Amino acid sequence: MTLQEIIDQVQSLSIEDQDQLFELIRKQRIENRRAEILANAQEVFKAVETGTAMRGTFEELKSYLLEEEE
Repeated sequence: MTLQEIIDQVQSLSIEDQDQLFELIRKQRIENRRAEILANAQEVFKAVETGTAMRGTFEELKSYLLEEEE
């Protein structure tokens, strides 16, 4: 199914059903973001535990990150 077909299907729904669908999608996006944040936090905690986490001032970390871009 193409994106346009999905849009057409959504537009054919009643306003109430569209609102319900949009709320469901919004909640799902929130849950997905929470899962992503949790995964990132677990990765950071693991790096701290293993001693591989970088530490330093904001300026030191900023310089390190900018060096990697070059």
